[in-house]
Amino acid sequence: MSLNKNNILFYFSVLLVLKGYTQEDQFLIKDSTQIETISEIIVTATRTKRQLSSLPLPAQIISKKELENSNSIRLSDILNEQTGLITIPDFGGGEGIQLQGMDAQYSLILVDGVPLIGRSAGTLDLNRITVGNIKQIEIVKGASSGLYGSEALGGVINIITETPKYGLTGSLDNRYGSFNTSDLSTGINFRKSKLSISGFFNRYSSDGYKLFEESELNTVEPFHNYTFQTKLNYELNESTTLFLSGRYFTQDQDYNAEGGLTGASETNEWNTHLRSSHTFGEKWKSYFEFYATGYTAEEFLNNSDGLLFQEANYDQLLIRPEIRVLFNPLKNSEITGGIGYTHESLDRNDFSTKPEFNSPYIFAQYDLTAFENLNIILGARFDMHNQYESQFSPKLAARFKLNNKIAVKGSVGYGFKAPDFRQLYFNFTNGTVGYTVLGYNAAPEALTQLKDQGEIANLIVPLSEFLGDLSPESSVSINLGIDYDIFSSLSVHLNIFRNNIDNLIDTRIVANKTNGQNVFSYFNVNRVFTQGAEMNISWQPHNHLKISGGYQLLYAKDKDVITIFENGEAFAREDPSSTSFQLENENYFGLYNRSRHMANVKIFHKFSRWGIDNSLRATYRSRYALSDSNGNGFLDTYDTFAKGYVVIDVALNKTIYKNYRLGVGVDNMLGFTDPQNSSNIPGRIYYGKLNIQF
Repeated sequence: MSLNKNNILFYFSVLLVLKGYTQEDQFLIKDSTQIETISEIIVTATRTKRQLSSLPLPAQIISKKELENSNSIRLSDILNEQTGLITIPDFGGGEGIQLQGMDAQYSLILVDGVPLIGRSAGTLDLNRITVGNIKQIEIVKGASSGLYGSEALGGVINIITETPKYGLTGSLDNRYGSFNTSDLSTGINFRKSKLSISGFFNRYSSDGYKLFEESELNTVEPFHNYTFQTKLNYELNESTTLFLSGRYFTQDQDYNAEGGLTGASETNEWNTHLRSSHTFGEKWKSYFEFYATGYTAEEFLNNSDGLLFQEANYDQLLIRPEIRVLFNPLKNSEITGGIGYTHESLDRNDFSTKPEFNSPYIFAQYDLTAFENLNIILGARFDMHNQYESQFSPKLAARFKLNNKIAVKGSVGYGFKAPDFRQLYFNFTNGTVGYTVLGYNAAPEALTQLKDQGEIANLIVPLSEFLGDLSPESSVSINLGIDYDIFSSLSVHLNIFRNNIDNLIDTRIVANKTNGQNVFSYFNVNRVFTQGAEMNISWQPHNHLKISGGYQLLYAKDKDVITIFENGEAFAREDPSSTSFQLENENYFGLYNRSRHMANVKIFHKFSRWGIDNSLRATYRSRYALSDSNGNGFLDTYDTFAKGYVVIDVALNKTIYKNYRLGVGVDNMLGFTDPQNSSNIPGRIYYGKLNIQF
């Protein structure tokens, strides 16, 4: 991307126009200097209702208003615009989220407090999630296994869906744009007395797109999907409430491969969530929850003669009952405790067995506000498991309010991620290339079979190295921050973080095959860390203008590689024909697919007289690299890097007759594309949008 003279002039023109209109509105609106004081409530950080501004943990909220004014349609769209977050494409075409430099597999994704399943190579595709019925998105950074167990090693993202208001209401929303992309949503809500019920439907489709014009294959193949969701709340009496929800997602997509292979893929996901709560007097409250979810995926490829070339299936099930109790011994303290059981199974054709995970757990948390200015949260969780060693995950967080403007806070927590089904039981051989990937538990038997069949040329790792157990990945997360409200309209939040990760599970070549390809398996190999600083600034001079910005500085490195550089054992070549030379410590860049700098700027503005609101959002990502181009085994400054880039989105909405809202916009206005390194960015997108409230 290049920021040429015309682009720069355009930016400043937009800002000047906004400022001009802002000044005009100041004369039109008598109370324009009065700021709306909206108390932002977050539940994800403590599993209780807490005011975001008083929380001792690094967390943020994306409001429904921001979602509407941005015209976003998928979860990945809006997360990309938050400080320290970036969506990363996986090899299967999905998008996962990188948080504080932690890979996508280390973030737990929840909908209304319960987890989604169906990860491809550890990544949960965020494009499965529509934002059409979202009330707010809550993001908690840092290890959160003290409340949520496995997968919450890097953080938690919780999508809170809409709760019906009194009366009968509904909405219809349709966005149509480039690549024949259509997003249609409709919802109907009813609430009266003790009963509230809601229904939501979404259809999302696209013709896909192609970034490599010379290729016969699309980068993203055409697809269409549907989402259905219902929620019911009923107050049985003054003390007891019943909640029931269900969600179903289904998607069909073309599936093509090199060599004239054609086929299709089908994905289905369902979940049901039952919760009852009961209040015992003023101090006790209890919850019983039962959650069940399933995920299936099937795909096939036929050759040019229409004969079956390859097929795959994936069938995952998760069931979780849980009992949780809240106790308020004093006005300024709260104790939360819970016990639960998780059952998980997977039936997959690339597995040597049908594995089951069973994991009972227990957790407790104490939330105390002392001396009015000090808040302390102390918690821990103990997870048992039928396949790996038990895990104890403590957490401590504190926030101290120095005065009415400044507060300091800090937290330290332990997180873990259990080895997943793929890392233990995978048994896959690529039908066209010929390489093989084996899970750790499946490797001894599968390698013996391959050897007996004469397919192994050289066994690099002896079978004796598979005698132990694969250990869970673990992390100790530390965050230190300052909240500074300079004025009522201007605030600054600074957070310094470090995540120390041990027993990182990575792939390793364990054998060479007679066809020239390799056999890979999973091992605990690395100790890595991510550390850096985040800063968020928000300025809202009046109700019609809000400007915010954020920046993240990130260092993500492998401790073992640092030792190699410090010992003078790292070398590189300028090109294959040149002589090698020793690399210095500063030549080690770090982990792949991490950028040293990321930033964002967002401007939201409203013209009250004309019923118009508009937004301009810009995100920046500095250079990064996906592979070791000079072949020395490290990512160093002599490798080839992808260039940094800027993505700018603009949106304009007009409200007509109170209940009608028209919108237009351009995503990725500068038309940035990088087919080799950023396959999830399709280029410039134009769209129009209609919303009807009834």
